Amino acid sequence: MKYIVPAAVFVLMVSVGMSLRPKQVIAQLRRMEWRHWAGLVLATFLVPAALGLVLGRILPLNRAEMAGLFFVGAAPGAPLMTRNIAKRGFDIHLAAGYQVWGGLLTPIILPLVVLVAGLLHGLTIWIPPRVVLLQIAENQFVPLLLGLALARFLPAFSTKAVVWLNRVGNIVLTVGVIALLWFMREALKGLLTWWLPLGAILLALGSVLAISLLVRSDDPLVKHTLAICNANRHVGLAILLSGQYLRAKGALPAIAAYAVIAPFVLGGLSWWFRREETNNPAATLG
Repeated sequence: MKYIVPAAVFVLMVSVGMSLRPKQVIAQLRRMEWRHWAGLVLATFLVPAALGLVLGRILPLNRAEMAGLFFVGAAPGAPLMTRNIAKRGFDIHLAAGYQVWGGLLTPIILPLVVLVAGLLHGLTIWIPPRVVLLQIAENQFVPLLLGLALARFLPAFSTKAVVWLNRVGNIVLTVGVIALLWFMREALKGLLTWWLPLGAILLALGSVLAISLLVRSDDPLVKHTLAICNANRHVGLAILLSGQYLRAKGALPAIAAYAVIAPFVLGGLSWWFRREETNNPAATLG
């Protein structure tokens, strides 16, 4: 069972790579100015993690539940972020560039964020950067590069294959997630409270708001694409790191709550953003 979900994610990320055009990804990145990147560092790596700690203080959550929200906030760049962006009508090439940028910085920044947060609570938690890099490479970089290579050297095959890869990957992923939650039902029973979904909603909205406040852009498509990406946190990485380095089983319900709640929040925000773009179609990047 533990291989089904990663395999589905790998297939879907290969299909993402098949859909990308490197020149367009680079072009989107070049449109971003230094002030955008500075704001993105804060909005991507620091604000959501800090918000997870704050929510753990203001909501009646125990330390393990707060740790779960914190690790979700500290882990940006869900592997399926780019595909989700494309399905919602946003800029897939900007999302891909943002995902690669975040993936390269995560092994550097995430261990430092976790270390500082641990010290604030009397703990010394050091996550070796190579562990984070290995997870990101397996889940993101390798399948993306494979998809790009297939699109480059086998364009006709890639054009046809991307459709059925998406279908097969989504079916297997859906079945795998449902089965995983079913097998985990005993571990989650009695640990889920109404405060965890509320914390998940506030964390997702806070991640979106961080982009709105810290990334100054006059182009709604740019800001909305980045906002949706930022709210789509890497729950798989959060589960791995919280279990391996904090050994807090109570963190799992908070992470699971975010995994379940976030898609609904993102769906509502996507509808709202598309409505706003329709009302302001002439905006350009500032």
